[in-house]
Amino acid sequence: MSNSPQRYTITAALPYTNGPIHIGHLAGVYVPADIYARYLRMQGKDVAFVCGSDEHGAAIPMKAKKEGITPQQLIDKYHGIIKQSFLDFGVTFDNYSRTSNEIHHETASEFFKKLYAGGKFIEETTEQLYDKEANQFLADRFVTGTCPKCGHPEAYGDQCESCGSSLNATDLINPKSAITGAVPSMKETRHWFLPLDQYEEFLREWILKGHKKDWKANVYGQVKSWVDEGLRARAVTRDLDWGIPVPVEGGEGKVLYVWFDAPIGYISSTKEWAAREGKNWEDYWKKDDTKMVHFIGKDNIVFHCIIFPIMLKAEGSYILPENVPANEFLNLEGKKLSTSKNWAVWLHEYLEDFPNQQDVLRYTLTANAPETKDNDFTWKDFQSRNNNELVAIFGNFINRAVVLTDKYYEGVVPVSGDFTEVDEQTLAAVKAYPAVIASSIERYRFREAQGELMNLARLGNKYLADEEPWKVVKTDPERVKTVMFVALQISAALATLSEPFLPFTSEKLKSILNVPSGESALKWEEVSEKDTLNPAGHKIGKAELLFSKIEDEQIQQQLDKLEATKAANEADTKIAEPQKEESTFEDFTKMDLRVGTIVEAKKMPKADKLMVLKVDTGIDVRTIVSGISKSFKPEDIIGKKVTVMVNLAPRKLRGVESQGMILMTENAEGKLVFLNPDEEDVKNGTIIS
Repeated sequence: MSNSPQRYTITAALPYTNGPIHIGHLAGVYVPADIYARYLRMQGKDVAFVCGSDEHGAAIPMKAKKEGITPQQLIDKYHGIIKQSFLDFGVTFDNYSRTSNEIHHETASEFFKKLYAGGKFIEETTEQLYDKEANQFLADRFVTGTCPKCGHPEAYGDQCESCGSSLNATDLINPKSAITGAVPSMKETRHWFLPLDQYEEFLREWILKGHKKDWKANVYGQVKSWVDEGLRARAVTRDLDWGIPVPVEGGEGKVLYVWFDAPIGYISSTKEWAAREGKNWEDYWKKDDTKMVHFIGKDNIVFHCIIFPIMLKAEGSYILPENVPANEFLNLEGKKLSTSKNWAVWLHEYLEDFPNQQDVLRYTLTANAPETKDNDFTWKDFQSRNNNELVAIFGNFINRAVVLTDKYYEGVVPVSGDFTEVDEQTLAAVKAYPAVIASSIERYRFREAQGELMNLARLGNKYLADEEPWKVVKTDPERVKTVMFVALQISAALATLSEPFLPFTSEKLKSILNVPSGESALKWEEVSEKDTLNPAGHKIGKAELLFSKIEDEQIQQQLDKLEATKAANEADTKIAEPQKEESTFEDFTKMDLRVGTIVEAKKMPKADKLMVLKVDTGIDVRTIVSGISKSFKPEDIIGKKVTVMVNLAPRKLRGVESQGMILMTENAEGKLVFLNPDEEDVKNGTIIS
């Protein structure tokens, strides 16, 4: 590839349509990809930023069955949610497609047929896991078991979500079918394999030598580990009825493996975009003066750095990615994000709960981006980033600059006097920021780049705090004109340079400053090249708050939502107590269980848990002491039907003699529940047998 690319192809991992988008996806892939694409466009570059919904693979029919709908209904549902979420969040894909589209089926089929005709596949009969009860071969996602690498007990047949390792279903320890729970057997089936081992030297030369210095250490390290362990042939077809049919003789009843067809989705999405825009799609995939960058999470490194490049190399006419800046994982409140366990912050829900605050989430996710190691999202940090940084630094500076300009000059940019040394140093620093931020972006250090943007806002705040125009205006109003002129140049620079990171804020700020947006907006390099960004005599608009403070109540609502999820997960995974030692029928008949009614209840003094109850057992009204104070209020249980063991030997608790025991259990949330008869007309004293 040339040092000055003529065009850029940017791909973002295709989101899988078995659920909505969550913050882990955003932090790992879509926010950094969008920052990069926006930045390049601001430099006037020719960019194709493509993505689309990944709608094939075994997990789709599995999830559809669970939801009681068809696979087509499932992908339509989640494709709609995902596409709208991206749109509302401001991710600027040039094309967002889907792998169920006809153009994708055609593109993937043609790609397979070209490799097939060129003898690039190995055709083999192998033994695959088979579920006799379901009478079908088990695709990787239909098999679960213990990961052979990290010991995680719920690994899938294609990947362990705990350690991120890519697996084959036959690698799993103690595998079982996800359809019936049965232990699968082995059965012969015929498939086509891509012989990855034949491309080891190519990978060593291209990545291990060619990209040792410019690829991220986590990406390079994972590729090196795979290559050093020795690559194996990998099947590119599966025994499934959901996906793209294998388009050659003998492929009946089989489909293309989802990880063969999904990355081809980038190509078909580019084709779709190029046809609409009147461009040649091949320029973006086959010309050496094109720079291609894949944005992915670390669980996709093997597919984008080994399998897909080998596919492209085997095909022969495609360029290879210049970089694959994969991020690590983002955790949520100290725990691994999980779609299946609902431990996530879903993008579409965030947009409802925090309307018009897309940039707060973008900012927090970039500030905490898991660029080199796993990182953690917490709601308290989210609140702190907003209140202490966006509101107190960025928003505060802009508000001061605009309010004072309105107050002193009726919103007109004043004519400056002679610059002091501080003024000149400040303006020189402003001119330096585009190159500093660009350097970080071009090295895929988006967290660092955003930090430099905030340093520009800090520079503005410090400048106003040091120059104190609100004081100086009383003694030297001419000096204040210069101070406010400088402050408004910083404001204009922020309006431009914030666009890749805080696009909604950038638009709002341009509106406040009454400067052009869109294609006629100030260009990235103009911040460095122009001496004046906001000329004297220009009329700006009225002040508006760029950011609003996020209150504790809003954060608590989100924490409560997660607590409810946590409780539900614990209930789902709660294991029943093991059976107690055997008892005889005679043991059971010794217990006298009766229906009773609570007629009086009060808390026992100086005892947190104990409550003193009067219970009508039908044979008498007796006192029973029960440890239920933390679960019930006395007034709420008077009149409650209960089951009482009336012949339990009396015993004293805190000086009160208890004459029996009320039977209780716990519900899924761990709350105490009375065991009582369903029927209302069961009389007190009725024996339970």
